[in-house]
Amino acid sequence: MTEGTTGPSAELVGVGEEHRVLSGMQPSADSLHLGNYVGALLHWVKAQDTYDAFFFIPDLHGITVPHEPEELRTRTRNTAAQYIAGGIDVERSTLFVQSHVPEHAQLAWVLTCITGMGEASRMTQFKDKSAKQGADHAGVGLLTYPMLMAADILLYQPDGVPVGEDQKQHVELARNLAQRFNHRFGETFRVPEPFIPEIGARVYDLQQPTAKMSKSAESPNGLLNIMDTDKKIAKKIKSAVTDDGTEIRFDPETKPGVSNLLSIFSAVTDRSVETLEAEYAGSMYGHLKVDLAEAVVAAVGPVRDRALELLDDPAQLDALLATGAAKARATAAPVLAEVYRKVGFLPASS
Repeated sequence: MTEGTTGPSAELVGVGEEHRVLSGMQPSADSLHLGNYVGALLHWVKAQDTYDAFFFIPDLHGITVPHEPEELRTRTRNTAAQYIAGGIDVERSTLFVQSHVPEHAQLAWVLTCITGMGEASRMTQFKDKSAKQGADHAGVGLLTYPMLMAADILLYQPDGVPVGEDQKQHVELARNLAQRFNHRFGETFRVPEPFIPEIGARVYDLQQPTAKMSKSAESPNGLLNIMDTDKKIAKKIKSAVTDDGTEIRFDPETKPGVSNLLSIFSAVTDRSVETLEAEYAGSMYGHLKVDLAEAVVAAVGPVRDRALELLDDPAQLDALLATGAAKARATAAPVLAEVYRKVGFLPASS
């Protein structure tokens, strides 16, 4: 799993008879960014009203590249706090840390053992990342993490998974492994069908408005982070790249900078882009930026403040995550037990 949420950075699964969704974002930075918030988290909050919702922090995926242990711990707590502050209700949903539910890693090993070397090495993200790092420096985890992602999905027996362009191979692998296991060992996994999830607003980099906002941005000024101060948010928006001319209109092809600002404005205020275009007709870019800064601060400032409150009491936050892990294991453990029985593992004596 990668860091995003409308592509490989998230897993959103479910909607069939059990009406279950499962989603997660890697703890790869100290803060979620605005793209994570409006593109995924806000939709997760709505999903709680309708579905049996499972939300997790995939920290096991976070060690496929070199990392600092203490930083990972801190970022995992930070991500959990931002989930809750953003509206995830631990009474209505199951919130947990992936490594707190050992069934994820245990099922991943079984799935790894029925995955062909060729199909694993053909995964696009493995090829891209190992090419960047060099074959001698890329960890085996880069090769095998798609099997862990498949385990994340199949443990909870969803009916479907979303299909994004950068996620298709992982979805197909999960389907293939479910079918392969069922064929070899008997019907066990529900084979998830791909479906098109609701797509959140597209939020682009403030300094490179043709590139999606990402934690790996070239410049930190391109990112609007949930945990940024009000002053920093305003400064980043006021320095955002705009376009030639002065007309404020939505045209991603010829005016990507202004179009991005309008999209963000629309996302944080629930006002249509058309309404905003009409409101700012004849105005200067500076006027739009000032008002947008106020709107973004009004939307994410309370989330940041609540997250900081939660982080001030790490013991209580950890207790909430422990409760969530117990709830997740109640679903995952019976699935893993059935898998272990069917592959022939000797049951542990009680």
